[in-house]
Amino acid sequence: MTPSRRLLAIADDLSGAAEVAAAVCSRTTRSRVLLLGGPGAAGMATALRPRHAGEATVLDLDSRYRPAAEAAEAVREALRMSWPDGSCRGGSGAPDLLAPPGPPDPFVLKKIDSQLRGNVAAEIAALAEGGAGVVLAPALPIAGRVVRSGVVHIGGVPLHEGDAWRAEAVPPPTSVAQALGGLPTALVPLTTVRSSRPTLLTALRAAAVAGRVAICDAETDADLDAIVAASLADGPGMRLVGSGGLALAVGRHLATAFPATGMTVAGIPSAPGALGATASAAAGGQVATPATEAAAPSATAPAVPDAEPVAAAAAAAPSTGTGTTTDATTAPPPAATRGTPATTPAAGAAGTATPSAGAGRPVLVVVGTAEPAAVEQVRRLVEDGATHHRLPLARLLSDGPPVRLPPVTDPVTVVSLAPSGPKPPTTDTAPIPSPRPARPAHEAVGPDTTAPPVPGPRRATPPTSGDGADRTAPEKAAGAGPGPVSGRRLVLGLSRAVRAAVAAHRGALDLVLTGAETARRVLDALAVTELDPVGQVHHGAVHLRTPDGRSVVTRPGSFGDPDSLRHIVHALRPHSTERKVTS
Repeated sequence: MTPSRRLLAIADDLSGAAEVAAAVCSRTTRSRVLLLGGPGAAGMATALRPRHAGEATVLDLDSRYRPAAEAAEAVREALRMSWPDGSCRGGSGAPDLLAPPGPPDPFVLKKIDSQLRGNVAAEIAALAEGGAGVVLAPALPIAGRVVRSGVVHIGGVPLHEGDAWRAEAVPPPTSVAQALGGLPTALVPLTTVRSSRPTLLTALRAAAVAGRVAICDAETDADLDAIVAASLADGPGMRLVGSGGLALAVGRHLATAFPATGMTVAGIPSAPGALGATASAAAGGQVATPATEAAAPSATAPAVPDAEPVAAAAAAAPSTGTGTTTDATTAPPPAATRGTPATTPAAGAAGTATPSAGAGRPVLVVVGTAEPAAVEQVRRLVEDGATHHRLPLARLLSDGPPVRLPPVTDPVTVVSLAPSGPKPPTTDTAPIPSPRPARPAHEAVGPDTTAPPVPGPRRATPPTSGDGADRTAPEKAAGAGPGPVSGRRLVLGLSRAVRAAVAAHRGALDLVLTGAETARRVLDALAVTELDPVGQVHHGAVHLRTPDGRSVVTRPGSFGDPDSLRHIVHALRPHSTERKVTS
């Protein structure tokens, strides 16, 4: 990226924003995440001004669960705040030639769910206003998600023929075009994507001139690289929309098209994906980078749909490891022999993934999902010696004082939801319904969150594997079984408990937050509005740093293999547990 080129990336949830920030960060491009709409976000328009030449600004609009009209307006407002003159002009708009020169126009990347959940149609419609060309490429090759003939395929199965949308209130779209509702579209087939750049550019230009969204087939990272290169050939007029796969392609493009001459940023790797390698070298652990994952999927890559299911019964099973598990109905006395003193914030240069304060700062792991995969990941942390507090659902849902955790004195503390509560539904296979009323399938608007379903026995199912698409919703609809529970209220109660624990702790705590909804609500409770990417522990698990030096790792609730949380904790504290991760 040169001083005359800026990137504005927009995501509808925090996990996606963090993933984009890590994907585009390199020696030539600094990036940061700004959380819009939360407490302490006043004056964000000023904060959107680039701090450095060639900086990428990534916005979390927190819009995935909003009504479609509100989500569209959030996109418009983000564009207005980001444009030098506040005009939010589209591709046909032109600046005032008599006005003094100002900052250059940014080019825009919109991050969406690779399974087309969320307010995809409404937000793309807002991007296309004013005549801007929109190029849509939702493929995520690293997770086995490709687009063939305009249809999303997961593990070779068309989206509408699989069960990825089984928790939604509406059926999945049969094509990407159907997910866009009535928006005019033009399919760019794989043969065109893999032809010469002039041929692909001609097809993208023709779609833009006709006012159509160009839907691109893609099956490999090379396909996405070609789409990005052609889209940006004419400057920032084209607006890119896609998953984390497209964000990685943008990062590769920036690192190669805009050399680091005169643009070196101290401590930041020279190419996208090197962030993960930096984290690995600093923490002494094994870290997967996008490049290595694309070549050979690692053990920490997202689970594919036919992955071996994890037994959900582990949630209620007593731990047999060296750690301790408590139900935080009353606060037990803290362990006196394993306490770790608080330390000062890490002082490494921005972009370097150094362990927190010499691996001495306590880590608080907050698990706001009841995904079977997450349950097993917590069990393994406890096996390694972590302290585990399970918070009672009734207390989290109450309007009284927040649930009080015992003092955080151990190296690693895990907070999750207690496996007790209302009587479970009579069927053990009923999915948690979408919180929104049913709407026409062509709108394809469905939530994607990390709030837990009502605990209780159910048949184990393969974990979802991409873009934070947990099978739970921020509001559990009535009628899903006895004792309906509001997932949104649970997450808010969990965030209040975490805020109280952080406030009571003398010194700083590093945080691991699983699930986009949980991560956003916790950071809102702590009034965190800005994050800088440090690296990726594995695909989707992004290490970020707050302005005051605390480490925060965000990860979609269903991502990662059974050792995912072990890898994350090991990256933050290489010697925090007795057992080292070697897998």
